[in-house]
Amino acid sequence: GESVTNTQHAGVDEGGIVKVHGDHLVVLRRGRLFTVRTSDLSPVSAVDAFGPDIDPGGTWYDEMLIGQSTIVVVGYSYSRGGTELGLFDISDSGRLKYRSTYHLRSNDYYSSRNYASRLIGDKLIFYTPLYLSVGDEDPFRSFPALRKWRKGVKDTDFQRIVSATRIYRPIQKSSSLTLHTVTVCDLAKRDLQCDATAVLGPAGRVFYVSPGSVFVWVTDYEQSGERSLPRSFVYRMPLDGSGPSALETAGSPVDQFSFLEDPEGNLNVLVRADAAGDGMWNAEVTGGDVAMMRVKLSSFSDGADKVPASRYRALPKPQGYTFQNRFVGKHLLYGTGSGWGAPEQNERGGLVAYRYDGSTEALKLPLTHGVDRIEALGSDAVVVGTDGKDLHFSPIALGQRPSVAQRYTRKNASQGELRSHGFFYKPIDEKSGFLGLPVAEAGRPGYEHLTQGSASVLFLRNDLLRFSELGTLGAKPEANPDDGCRASCVDWYGNARPLFLKGRIFALLGYELVEGELESGRIKETRRVSFAPRRAQIAQ
Repeated sequence: GESVTNTQHAGVDEGGIVKVHGDHLVVLRRGRLFTVRTSDLSPVSAVDAFGPDIDPGGTWYDEMLIGQSTIVVVGYSYSRGGTELGLFDISDSGRLKYRSTYHLRSNDYYSSRNYASRLIGDKLIFYTPLYLSVGDEDPFRSFPALRKWRKGVKDTDFQRIVSATRIYRPIQKSSSLTLHTVTVCDLAKRDLQCDATAVLGPAGRVFYVSPGSVFVWVTDYEQSGERSLPRSFVYRMPLDGSGPSALETAGSPVDQFSFLEDPEGNLNVLVRADAAGDGMWNAEVTGGDVAMMRVKLSSFSDGADKVPASRYRALPKPQGYTFQNRFVGKHLLYGTGSGWGAPEQNERGGLVAYRYDGSTEALKLPLTHGVDRIEALGSDAVVVGTDGKDLHFSPIALGQRPSVAQRYTRKNASQGELRSHGFFYKPIDEKSGFLGLPVAEAGRPGYEHLTQGSASVLFLRNDLLRFSELGTLGAKPEANPDDGCRASCVDWYGNARPLFLKGRIFALLGYELVEGELESGRIKETRRVSFAPRRAQIAQ
């Protein structure tokens, strides 16, 4: 369809910084919402991403979703202590109007890789951890709750959104207790109504949202003599409101891309011996042995059952600690690269490809660069990585025996965005399409994408896994003036995106939207607009 978000599952939208509503692009940046009309590339509306009587200090407004004519901005408030949900109305003409703000009681949901929110139809879905203090005089103050913001609102205005029968007891001993909470809100109603289900378990976690369930993997360590032994469980929490089920497991996934609920009714999960889930920056450094677990969804029970050793397949262990993994087609792909650090020359041992049904052995595919991004190109894949100086795009043919096709190299360049949403592939047919990725100058450490914008968005054409460069759409430094930023002044979720919309090609670069068109196999800029805010234009 007309999605501009590179999602893990079709039909499961993920919170992002840019969405489509009719003829308008809606952009969340640095604590503000903007709309730009695509027909004539003109700014329409701009509002603060928070209420008129809210002090945004100590709050991060990270991601956004749109359901019908409602925009929800998801953030975390350290000053107000929870996930902050701002609701805005958007008209057919692209005008924005603040509606209301709600607070969902939670601890910080931030992840360097995962996203806090999902939208399936009108179901707005959150996973949030709540760390419990067993010594608290009133432990219910930590339980899942929702309140509507108003001036003078108090802690006592929180209303619990989980009943006693929807909180499930621990099934393992643990050094701490966390309420792992899945909240589903009805975005079709003007006043937000939410229900939650929670399971008690240890703090370590990573979560994954499939079209029908939220899976939460928790890990704790038990002392056995002088050794600290990990013990893990995976919970399946259906989105239809039915009760959770669980299995005892081994190891831990790296991030949400370590999971796949396949059409045959299996849960496939890549696990590592030394991984701590995707909370904060935990996913950026992992180690230990690698295996893939494959179990039937029907095997989930009350947690008394342990996944047998026969349901794990040991896989080759790569060098390095910045680990990337992805299920594409019928294959699991993984390798290591530079990630948030400085670009490294080490090739890291290439890419491992494994057919997850176990019908073939794992295959090591040699690469001349690291693995910093793995993306789907229909039923095939592309691996993007640096060799310390240049940025390489290696197509991966995923037939019965995977192989590396001829790579494309962008000289003296690095990735401009590390988030999964920074990449987009627009298929033309089963074997061809266009892809885009923000790029920056060579040698830039990955972490600098937080404070430095991308130089341009690079566009390539894929024809039978042969890449040809279409060109770039670049940013103008003067287009990003002092914006009087009051909140979210670090671009944690990035600020650049390739956009393919209704047969047109755009690049979002900070406060600029640039359009290009193809002419004789090359992309050329046709027009651009800056929607950088002027204080007088910011309306509540």
